[in-house]
Amino acid sequence: MDLLDVVTLPARPFSRRCPIPEDLGPLTRVGEEVPAREVGATPEAVGDAWEAAQALYRTGLYPGMQLCIRCDGAVVLDRALGHLRGNGPDDPEDAPKVPVELDSPFCLYSASKAITAMVIHKLDEEGLLHLDDRVCEYIPEFDEGARRYITLRHVMGHRAGLPNLPKDSVDLDLLEDPDRIVRLLCDVPRQSRPGQRFAYHAVTGGFILGEVVRRATGQDIRSVLDKQVIEPLGFRFMNYGVSPDQVDLVADDALTGLPIHRLVEPLAERILGATLDRVIEMALDPRFRTGIIPAANVMASARELCAWYQCLLNEGELDGVRVYEPKTVRHAVNEHSYFEFDMTLLVPLRHGLGFMLGSQWVSPWGLATPRAFGHVGLSNIFGWADPDRRIAVALTTSGKPTASPEIARLVQLIARIGDAFPPLG
Repeated sequence: MDLLDVVTLPARPFSRRCPIPEDLGPLTRVGEEVPAREVGATPEAVGDAWEAAQALYRTGLYPGMQLCIRCDGAVVLDRALGHLRGNGPDDPEDAPKVPVELDSPFCLYSASKAITAMVIHKLDEEGLLHLDDRVCEYIPEFDEGARRYITLRHVMGHRAGLPNLPKDSVDLDLLEDPDRIVRLLCDVPRQSRPGQRFAYHAVTGGFILGEVVRRATGQDIRSVLDKQVIEPLGFRFMNYGVSPDQVDLVADDALTGLPIHRLVEPLAERILGATLDRVIEMALDPRFRTGIIPAANVMASARELCAWYQCLLNEGELDGVRVYEPKTVRHAVNEHSYFEFDMTLLVPLRHGLGFMLGSQWVSPWGLATPRAFGHVGLSNIFGWADPDRRIAVALTTSGKPTASPEIARLVQLIARIGDAFPPLG
């Protein structure tokens, strides 16, 4: 018996879970995969990584999931498991069950921040703006008090001093009115002077950057990203929201696991601007799925997210198409914060300008990942690239567990991926 099996044997009362069949075969979709030996990995090690993904699914915390791994540019694992909708913990037994497909879009939540950051880096590359420009040069409403000294670099490095939205200010109706969003951001109390304190900007930073893009280019950030990445790389989704006729293609998220602890709920609300159950409720709303929330609502499949990280791993080129200059990618993933204590998330992090960075010991991307870079999305969305292992990885899930010992299965999966592709040298 696997040691981790002890945390999944007894059913826990009050835990929200999805029903899981014994045979996962009918729920599994497999894409075109290159044999592991062609990229220097062993079939057994790659198989262990997939078994770890299946073990994660068997916890019942995830209605659906996708996992895509590239090594040396080749797709060695491209699989989907579970349901797009109809199998959540609150769904009736007779609800129509729609399977997850390989190209089904999932909401990336905060993993969207890396994509938004690269929009800014690309505009800097093109000379349409510069990272050390002040925000007020584009948004004159910010030209007051210490707020006038906030730069784009401060925002991208989570040092603008505006990490939290006011309580009860999260309103989907605002998405159709950027000027009201700007007025709201101007009313957000500063928590520190610009550049002073490292504090994760869960929502605010994205709206600031999105508005800078709109005023600098005359186009919304969705249109800019489409021109920069989606169109040249031929992606189907991977943009802010989807078109109204694609709303039902997006995976339905579900709150799973044990109830949120009363001490954790205020922290989640402070970070996100709303309670976690309210965030999930909003994510199911068509306004969320079709709007533009630069820090939180990029929709993409694991296949697309993995291909994008492969593009960054290649220093801006994918399949012969260049979308970023090499120096642009290097600027984005260079270390900006070295294990500083994040005053929002309350953990020490290494951070670039838009990316969470790996390390030798403490990292979202596993052990011995000093050059890895990526971003985590709400609860269990992971996208990253590791130059030392020559891999790009994307894990998308629709379950949002808040507190569950089975989270160890996620740690195990990331470790198995690292074991399958050991660093060179």
